[in-house]
Amino acid sequence: MRVESLELFWIKMPLVSQFTTSFGTTTEREILLVKVNADGASGWGESGADGLPMYSYETARTGWHIIEDFLAPVVLDEEWPDKGLAAAYARKFSSWRWHPMARCAVEEALWVLDAQRQDVSLQSLYANGRSIRDQIPVGISLGIEDDFEVLAEKITAGIEQGYQRIKLKIEPGRDVAIVEPVRDRFGDIPLMVDANCGYRNDPDALGSLKALDGFNLLMIEQPLAHDDIDGNAPIQAELETPICLDESIHSAHHAAHAIEIEACRLVNIKASRIGGRAAAIAIHDLCAAREIPVWCGGMLESGVGRLHNISMASLPNFQMPGDLSASKRYWQEDIIDPWVEIDNEGLVTVPNTVGLGHAVLEERIRKHLIRYEKFSL
Repeated sequence: MRVESLELFWIKMPLVSQFTTSFGTTTEREILLVKVNADGASGWGESGADGLPMYSYETARTGWHIIEDFLAPVVLDEEWPDKGLAAAYARKFSSWRWHPMARCAVEEALWVLDAQRQDVSLQSLYANGRSIRDQIPVGISLGIEDDFEVLAEKITAGIEQGYQRIKLKIEPGRDVAIVEPVRDRFGDIPLMVDANCGYRNDPDALGSLKALDGFNLLMIEQPLAHDDIDGNAPIQAELETPICLDESIHSAHHAAHAIEIEACRLVNIKASRIGGRAAAIAIHDLCAAREIPVWCGGMLESGVGRLHNISMASLPNFQMPGDLSASKRYWQEDIIDPWVEIDNEGLVTVPNTVGLGHAVLEERIRKHLIRYEKFSL
């Protein structure tokens, strides 16, 4: 089969409230969406890159360049199999070292197109015979706040809304000072912290991280720099709290190495960081074989990326609540219908209808449009 056209939508969407991490503060998010079309069917994907190169060197602008100049010509020129086109695309570009977020956006769109053409759900394609769940547990991620009462109000709201885990962003100098009053106020709620590479690999960092051991945390996520997998091993040996690696894991090879040297006890899977859903599922399978639980992280995705995450997170080794919050948690206006919602037990239902499972509202996308272009055969 041939892909008839590929469309790029570069949009900017306002958040409900600002979100602060060790990288900085975000009040709105630039998003690059991909739509592919063939034989009357369409598929949507989303890049995890933002407008600024903070989490990654990629941005919405660089994603546009890579897709327009390199990926789209191949996608439109290639003769693809009638089934398994997303997997075939992933194999074709598996040797690429860079631009995983751009590659992932196109791959996601091809997964949905494949599901549409086969008349099956996206979840069933990702599962490929693996056991799956109809509902998955959801956690909430909260940014750094200068005022503890503001943070406490957000935690209270998250608990009341049913979220099964609270994640707090931390940074050097604002770690114990954040966690301790939360434990004092809220007791033994399921709690984890995320440093987003904020700590240096030195004795001061070890002391700060060891100080968190007394707070019964589910995990400390990504304490060290993204390129310092090995530096986590001696720290993990000193800690009772599990280290979870996020930014450090870009491939199954990285995951295997981290597990081998005991640099972590958990892995956060973000398909956009890894280069696509096929690569993300390969890491899921590797970690399952080595009895290392994984969970699904978030990149402040719109409903498009969130639905991809929800379908993938239904696989069996996603054992911890994911960053899969309801649409209204982040967006003033999401671009899907219906919006993603969680129930009062902190569970989200995995779509089981054909394709993505929710309608993508193109007219709403165009309200937030920065740039659009359609590429055809």
